[in-house]
Amino acid sequence: MVSDITLEKTGITSLKETWQVDLRSGFLVFLIALPLSLGVAIASGFPPSAGIISAIVGGLLVSRISGSYLTINGPAAGLIVVILAAVQALGAGDAMAGYRYTLAAIVVSGALQILMGRFKAGQLSAFFPASVMHGMLAAIGLIIIVTQSHVLLGVTPMPGSLFSTILQIPHSLFNLKPEVFLISLLGLLILMTWPLLESRIPAPVIVVLIGILFAWHYNLGEAVTTDGTKFLVSLSDNFFSDFYFPDFSKFFTVAFWEAVISITLVGSLETILSASAIDRLDPDKRTTDLNCDLTAIGIGNMVAGSIGGLPMIAEIVRSSENVNNGAKTPWANFFHGLFLLVSLVLFPRLIQGIPLAALAALLVYTGYRLASPAIFVRVMDVGKEQFLMFIVTIIGVLAVDLLAGVALGMLVKFTLNLVRGVWFKNLFKIHFTVRQSDGNIVTIKLLGSALFSNFLPLKNKLAELEPGKTIIFDFTDGYLIDHTVMEFLDNFKHSYEAQGGRYIQIGKALETFSDHALAGRLMTADDRE
Repeated sequence: MVSDITLEKTGITSLKETWQVDLRSGFLVFLIALPLSLGVAIASGFPPSAGIISAIVGGLLVSRISGSYLTINGPAAGLIVVILAAVQALGAGDAMAGYRYTLAAIVVSGALQILMGRFKAGQLSAFFPASVMHGMLAAIGLIIIVTQSHVLLGVTPMPGSLFSTILQIPHSLFNLKPEVFLISLLGLLILMTWPLLESRIPAPVIVVLIGILFAWHYNLGEAVTTDGTKFLVSLSDNFFSDFYFPDFSKFFTVAFWEAVISITLVGSLETILSASAIDRLDPDKRTTDLNCDLTAIGIGNMVAGSIGGLPMIAEIVRSSENVNNGAKTPWANFFHGLFLLVSLVLFPRLIQGIPLAALAALLVYTGYRLASPAIFVRVMDVGKEQFLMFIVTIIGVLAVDLLAGVALGMLVKFTLNLVRGVWFKNLFKIHFTVRQSDGNIVTIKLLGSALFSNFLPLKNKLAELEPGKTIIFDFTDGYLIDHTVMEFLDNFKHSYEAQGGRYIQIGKALETFSDHALAGRLMTADDRE
């Protein structure tokens, strides 16, 4: 007879208890995931089926081996930029060749993620300043808006750089296809206004249904652009004919490894950040095993890349909807993947009726949320130095590439820290003491600076503390505490107190870099030796 413990480990017990709510949530998430997966794939220079393949693998496989509870795995808009760049750089004008070379890069990236998980690199996000991460995502959002604006208008731009694509927007405006633009405009209006109705039907579903209706009315299935581009999703009737296999012949080239590093960096960071964000939304306050999650994502990417799929992450929008739908366990992720598989196998004709303009509207709206004016204002409120890093990162990503933008943003941060008097050796090494008294009181005293580049040991020490104690964090002998650390400590405070503990912070700042509660601060006079 199988024991209850074995059943719990395999998830069978939880499935028996929660299958109804998880099935419902999985179906609702599927309705969002289908159009977004198609849109991300097309915008990335991949066949539409690649997005669905990735989401299927993320649901059916990764949900069973990951370290998270409520995250939904699949392709995401944040990866569009790096995948499209890889296809273009590796293919050198041959889209299919670039696709297969990029599949190989995805497989290798997945292997690296497995190693990262095994070597406990799940804390990777701690080494990147918060404003640099916001800048990277905002730049990605701007690129999505620029590249998809032509699809909104029903015009195919001439191949070229990002700035060439921007310069061609006026031409596309003067040559727009009215019926395609109408579908796009209606889609954007629905996405902006639908939340006001508080409907349980996801807005992307309405966008797609309206798009299909108008595409049928205008007979867009028979229309093509002057260069032969179609206006509807191009998908095979045979599920297995959509499988493609990677080509590793460019394994030893610089461009290949640039693609691998970019995919690994962005995918891993987005997964870690999304999983951590969803933990804060989990009503049961469960915590994701980030290393296990990274390993599972790596396995999923190796499988998806081997059969023609996009790389996947723990996707924040679909995961948030999963939480809002009342999901309880990873089975919701599994069911979402199962519904996608059924739709791809049984209803390819329905998917073929979806207009690209409707998918572009979904992506442009996603891009806007990544780069909205509110994001710029929020970063500025934290401090001018945060805004400087944010803007430098955006400019670097737009002018060069994603890795260069992130590197430039971090270089600005290191320079600011040194100018403000941080010891060079303190940039990467933190000093603090931990003292326990009266059984339930733990005092953590900071000595010197706590920075994005050195606070990982402090983060690990806090993770080891037992719940239910009183944590006193003493800043009085500290020097510079940056915004990334302040933000982390604020999240730790709320999480720890939710588990029954207390968090007390002592030490008055000599100077704060803005009026924001979590702004970086100087605690004492110049720290240089």
